[in-house]
Amino acid sequence: MTALGAAAALGASLLAAPPAQADDEPVEQITNGDFSDGTTGWWASAGLDLVVNDEGVLCVDVPGGTGDPWDQIIGQNDIPLVSGESYAFSFSASGAGRPVRALIQEPVDPWRTQLDERPVLTTETSSHEYVFTSSADMDDAQVAFQIGGAVEDWVFCLDDVSLLGGAEPPVYQPDTGPRVRVNQVAYLPHGPKNATVVTDSEESLPWELTDTDGAVVAEGDTVPYGLDASSGQNVHTVDFGGVTQAGQGYTLTADGETSHPFAISAAPYAELATDALEFYYTQRSGIEILDEIAPGYGREAGHVGVAPNQGDTEVTCHHSEPCDYALDVSGGWYDAGDHGKYVVNGGISVHQMMSVYERAHTAPTGNPDRVSDSSLAIPERDNGVPDVLDEARWQMEFLLSMQVPEGEELAGMAHHKVHDERWTGLPLMPAADPQPRYLHPPSTAATLNLAATAAQCSRVFAPYDTEFAAECLTAAETAWEAAVANPERYAAAGGEGGGPYDDDTLVDEFYWAAAELYLATGAGTYEEAVTSSPMHTEDVFTASGFDWRWTAPLGRLQLAALPNGLPDRDEVRASVVEGAEQYLANVEEHPYGLAYAPDDGVFAWGSNNLVLNNLVVVATAYDLTGEPRFRDAVLEGMDYILGRNALNQSYVTGYGTNDAVNQHSRWYANQLDPALPNPPAGTLSGGPNSDTGTWDPVAQANLEGCAPQFCYIDHIDSWATNELTINWNSTLAWVSAFVTDQGDASSPATASCEVDYVVHGEWTGRFNTQVTVRNTGDVRVEGWEVAWSFPGAQSLDRHWSGVLTQSGHAVTAGDAEWNAAIAPDGEATFGFIGTLPAGAANAVPERFTLNGAVCG
Repeated sequence: MTALGAAAALGASLLAAPPAQADDEPVEQITNGDFSDGTTGWWASAGLDLVVNDEGVLCVDVPGGTGDPWDQIIGQNDIPLVSGESYAFSFSASGAGRPVRALIQEPVDPWRTQLDERPVLTTETSSHEYVFTSSADMDDAQVAFQIGGAVEDWVFCLDDVSLLGGAEPPVYQPDTGPRVRVNQVAYLPHGPKNATVVTDSEESLPWELTDTDGAVVAEGDTVPYGLDASSGQNVHTVDFGGVTQAGQGYTLTADGETSHPFAISAAPYAELATDALEFYYTQRSGIEILDEIAPGYGREAGHVGVAPNQGDTEVTCHHSEPCDYALDVSGGWYDAGDHGKYVVNGGISVHQMMSVYERAHTAPTGNPDRVSDSSLAIPERDNGVPDVLDEARWQMEFLLSMQVPEGEELAGMAHHKVHDERWTGLPLMPAADPQPRYLHPPSTAATLNLAATAAQCSRVFAPYDTEFAAECLTAAETAWEAAVANPERYAAAGGEGGGPYDDDTLVDEFYWAAAELYLATGAGTYEEAVTSSPMHTEDVFTASGFDWRWTAPLGRLQLAALPNGLPDRDEVRASVVEGAEQYLANVEEHPYGLAYAPDDGVFAWGSNNLVLNNLVVVATAYDLTGEPRFRDAVLEGMDYILGRNALNQSYVTGYGTNDAVNQHSRWYANQLDPALPNPPAGTLSGGPNSDTGTWDPVAQANLEGCAPQFCYIDHIDSWATNELTINWNSTLAWVSAFVTDQGDASSPATASCEVDYVVHGEWTGRFNTQVTVRNTGDVRVEGWEVAWSFPGAQSLDRHWSGVLTQSGHAVTAGDAEWNAAIAPDGEATFGFIGTLPAGAANAVPERFTLNGAVCG
């Protein structure tokens, strides 16, 4: 994520309004703004020649090949500003289709801005005017036009520069559209369907639902709620869950307002689940992004050492803690809108991606086929490995590369991050980044993230690449030992060129890493680390939710959801259900179906990520209990993300009538440069952030006094409310995959069967298993096929009394003809010899299907 220290590089007023005339004519603050006195009062960066042409216009030949906008500047100093005064800043300019950055700012570091605008110029002269309110008294403010960063030479022309006080103060008023707020994408046919109406009425109001032809298909009365503290609005709710007919173009009307259109369909969620994962391909570092794979997003490989890049192929340590080695840390995913790569945030991101795969194989409604090979648009399609794991591997190999080499001080620990020496500006393609890159000192948090994810990697990759799985497990155990030996190496707060990702509470990371290592190995050492941790019995599911900084819930969810032999696993599972109850209650009690209710009422940076992670807990409770109320809470909770909120804003690019499209990014920067794209479909915005201490200049200039749900603006410079990150998209991918697996949300099909899976003996690298399938129904089974997925590195060797095959983790056992029929209360038995790598756990599968339906 972008650090607050980047204020020099970003944000200010979004609004423009004509200046108001005071009783006295406002004083012009710009010297020689019409260039009638040549270049008097103006300066330029070295190498730029200021020339006033015959028409009295200042023009400059701007050389290409610079990295950042501020590499070449035209400016004027010593501009007086009065705190609280509003100013109109205007100018005329031309510039061959180039964006230019117009600033009013401090003249020295940290270059705090009062105005930051980026008009896109054309060859025709155009006029631009902006209004801002100064937040400080200054007698030496600077007007600057940053014109660097172009690849090719170009000509910038400027005229009629003016700065006048006495302007009407700008007021940001978001366009919230119709007062009837719905999920702008889709409701599942047999799932909950709720909407919110913003109204002054205290009495119930009639509503009607119409289909795409305008026919009324349902009607009723709203339910008054009253004042919603999170939005400051008086609202009613509408429940139209009785409508189950699939279709497009439905609208809801109440109080004279008609909602944005929406579908009743499960199909959009399958698309969203795919798009949310395909986002990672265009976030890749160290590889050319091919336009034929991601149309509109093709770009050169970033940080591979091709000038002006200095590359990630041989990176040494930051001068704050130097070392005598360099690492090849190319690859991985760019963390967010900048070019940094961070182990702690990369950890939770790749974990949730691998968990998409694991849940598909273990949850009652999981679908292994949905995460198969050739399910994503990535270069590794058709290689026999599920695409979600191919994408995860791109990040895992980067995380492994961040481990301090054997023989070095702190060997086995993981460097906290790698990023540029200094912040770069927007827009900037990864391949054009000229900054030197450094490894930042190893941290215990990063090391434990590596231990946790590498242990998970060893399980999920075992059937596809045994050598890589073994490499992951070795790295995980080495990292664990290093973290135990160095339990209090904390990342520094603050810094330049990248986000700090500092964290001074590590008991949660120790718990998560121990849980993953126990699931991978079953070893007593890790079992003891799990059960002795205070996190094991503490209520880890807080009102504020969880993210990269608070990872104890990841360990708890994994221990509850994945097969394992933990003695108190029933208590673990019960704790997840108990934690989910509070988030379910939030959804049921909130007029917008919001699963997030922090104790202090303050929405944190990345609140949408916290909303979705709360839904992960609720979804896991559904997987554990099968109780539809948990599933329905997840479905309703998604409505908030997709438009049923105070701003009538879908926070996912490409989904909904009013979708977020200007997330903070250096290369999805269409708002700054029309030649660049917006973020790809399926990209989640961070969302409302009412923690004013973390605000960027755009938020500061426009959102003062906002109710929590209104503390958001779809602007590329508002990194505090509108950034994109890999860990926010990972939870979107997880939850949208869960929703996809619910089909139309009708009751899932179950089979009348029970399965006993008994390991009768284990010896070096092998185990003997007997499986009995029992018909608990009233109908004779004629021909059977039993399927399950191995939880870890198990594989088939010999089998009998059935025909057994294995593909990845998935195993299918068919009858042997002579035992094809199973009478009511009857059973069929078969067996196999399995193999298992040394040190790997032999957990018993828990999800079995009979002829395609889950045994229940």
